[in-house]
Amino acid sequence: MAAGVFLRRLGLPVALMLLLVSVRAVAAQPRAGAPATSPPAMSAPATSPPATSPPSTSSPTTRAQTILHMLDYVAVDYPEAVKDGKVADESEYKEQVDFVTQTITMLGELPARADQAALVVHAKRLLALVEAKRPPEEIARLASEIRRGVITAYQVSVSPSRPPDLSAARALYAARCGACHGADGQGDGPAGKGLEPAPTNFHDHERMDRRSVYSLYSTITLGVPGTPMAAFSDLSDDQRWGLAFYVASLGDEEAARRRGAAVWELGRNRGGFSDLASLAMATAAEVRARHGEDAAAVLTYLRTRPDLAATPGASALVHSTRLLGESLQAYRLGRAREAQDLAVSSYLDGFELVEPSLDAVDRSLRVTIEGEMIRYRTMLREGSPISAVEAQAARLQTLLAEAQQALGGGGLAAGPAFVSAFVILLREGLEAVLVVAAILALLVRAGRRDAVPAVHAGWLVALLLGALTWALASYVVTISGATREVTEGVTALVATVVLIWVGFWMHDKSHAARWSAYLRSRLQGALGRRATWGLAAVSFIAVYREVFETVLFYQALWLQTAPAGRHALWGGIASAAAMLALLSWLIVRGSLRLSLGVFFGATSIVLAALAIVLAGKGIKALQEAAVLPPHPIATPSVPLLGVYPDGLGLMLQLALVLLVVAGFTWRTRAMRRAA
Repeated sequence: MAAGVFLRRLGLPVALMLLLVSVRAVAAQPRAGAPATSPPAMSAPATSPPATSPPSTSSPTTRAQTILHMLDYVAVDYPEAVKDGKVADESEYKEQVDFVTQTITMLGELPARADQAALVVHAKRLLALVEAKRPPEEIARLASEIRRGVITAYQVSVSPSRPPDLSAARALYAARCGACHGADGQGDGPAGKGLEPAPTNFHDHERMDRRSVYSLYSTITLGVPGTPMAAFSDLSDDQRWGLAFYVASLGDEEAARRRGAAVWELGRNRGGFSDLASLAMATAAEVRARHGEDAAAVLTYLRTRPDLAATPGASALVHSTRLLGESLQAYRLGRAREAQDLAVSSYLDGFELVEPSLDAVDRSLRVTIEGEMIRYRTMLREGSPISAVEAQAARLQTLLAEAQQALGGGGLAAGPAFVSAFVILLREGLEAVLVVAAILALLVRAGRRDAVPAVHAGWLVALLLGALTWALASYVVTISGATREVTEGVTALVATVVLIWVGFWMHDKSHAARWSAYLRSRLQGALGRRATWGLAAVSFIAVYREVFETVLFYQALWLQTAPAGRHALWGGIASAAAMLALLSWLIVRGSLRLSLGVFFGATSIVLAALAIVLAGKGIKALQEAAVLPPHPIATPSVPLLGVYPDGLGLMLQLALVLLVVAGFTWRTRAMRRAA
């Protein structure tokens, strides 16, 4: 009965679109091992070290992060404990010994890796150096080496997935941190008075020079048990990274930032900041010691402009690689369902966003990575041996690194940027234009120009709602890639049903006698009000399903394009829009020259063909979201026609082809007999 109501009213698609945001609440359930969402008791990062050991139930990734956190505190606080080879603060020195001892223990408790034994040896050497009261520079150097080893061995993410929004971080700091740390970050907030230990003064240059943005992020993420500083587990990852970058720059001098900006613009001292990870892990003290004051000034500048350090396309690819590592780790721990969800997110929330750009520079690499990701997800679903899954994950990581290199070198140039922008809009908009133009031509031929505004309202509302959905997804609710693909897949299949229905309706009117009888049956001599709004709903569906993803693709492409090439990006968008507008005009104008029978017959075939295309794309989207399992077969892939090497999608399309051919043939014969 619901299907019948839909075919009569066509109200479900609109309701489906409006429910998109609420879908996220079901589709984006917290993953196992994710931090709790209760707010911290006190929002003031303190100066004390972290807890010496996480609970035994914490994930290996969390334990590895805690090890990094402790090593960072050793590097930062050791100079306060030991001066000139002598203990300057006995309690502080004992803490340093305890942290390194706990690091050795926790390293031994982590899952086995090829480098694990070497990391334990290095940690024991670090303990020997601390006990020997060696110079702080030596301690910091070895602690940094161990940190890098842990990051590599356990695939710990040390950078945000995209450049943080520092303007939002400024407002968040005022709301959550200023009461203790003070409005300017000098540790003099009214709520911080009397706290032990006192809130950090972010203007303490000697101390802050030894801290990286990642170390601040760790403090915000993990908190400091036993102190007023609790974990900010109620904030999103992007918000915590934004706070870390913001507080890292609070005590910096404006003169140093201007100097860094000038050096950066001259193209000097850029090599040490090739991506967000290198920027997040750098400390001013290390950079100054290795590369000089100009490089330290560049670090100061980039902490306020992290977008400049993001290798074009790297943010999405780094995010994809990180999620792939988390997926592999979950599979090692026997959490197959979580591993599959993370693998899906690795593709949809990471790699998919750079596909158009990668197509412009190396299409074969894009096709290879997409195929290998499908193979990896299939292995997880089928429960393949861990050794085989690890080998496949390693291959994917190598391919993602190749993709990052292909998209590097200062960003997409003008040519690839133009091609990418042009292809994205033309590819995503072509189906919508064909549908809307056919509907407009129908109304013009029917003499119902008064109904044309309703169709225009349908696609205009779709544009506005698509933009609103994107804004909500970016700034309010964080809609996942899986939710996006489910929405697109369901919408495509709904559109398939609608277009098949409209196609049969138009084919039925392709006979002149049938059309005349239909006109006589209407008081206005043309389409009824219900059918008119039904066509407006089709216009809405056709456009909405393309808008959200198109905006996301352009958002990613903008970050991947070099500043000098962004004018070409706009040129590609404008050129594609002009071509789509011209195509719409040609369809409407050309249809006026056709006889009614030819017009309705041709339009019914076009709509039925579009329905078959959308059916293939709908199945593909649901498979990418892991709602449906893939059934790969050895056939060519023609994405423009919705044809993919998958048995399920091809079977559905074949069934629709047979339905359309049989239906059109039967109706044609019936009309001839009636004549």
